[in-house]
Amino acid sequence: MAVVIVLSLFASCLKRTEYPDEPTLKFKSLRTTADSAIITLEFIDGDGNFGLGQGDTAGIFDDCLKRYNMYCEYFEQQNGVWVHRKIDPCLNPNAVPFYYRIPYVEPTGQVKSQEGEIKVVMTPFYSLSGAFDTCRFEIHIADRSFNTSNTIVTSSYLKP
Repeated sequence: MAVVIVLSLFASCLKRTEYPDEPTLKFKSLRTTADSAIITLEFIDGDGNFGLGQGDTAGIFDDCLKRYNMYCEYFEQQNGVWVHRKIDPCLNPNAVPFYYRIPYVEPTGQVKSQEGEIKVVMTPFYSLSGAFDTCRFEIHIADRSFNTSNTIVTSSYLKP
């Protein structure tokens, strides 16, 4: 089971820094153990509309891909080349180990931009079966207006 924790999500109330409406991501770390992986990212969303509520699964969020807002795409190094192992949640909803729903936390104050840290704990599985042992993720997020962030690449890791 995967657990998603949004640690420090806050709106800037002292500085008036302008950010674009599209969210941005920065990779901080990837730590693995025998049974889990922890990915830590920093994010900024200029218009403060990043995150999903529990009920955000119908209407504009009805499309199976729009039910998620963090997309971790799994890659394996195969003979020196990074190969994307695509998992399509629209074809098999039970096979989505790397797409997540980061909860919405409404910004307070006059400035609605959001800045924070996203920590994803992947347990117990953070790799797919197969003959190749070196993996990584390419990750992007989408806000409630479906603006997508830049794509970050994690460090590589060995399967347990």
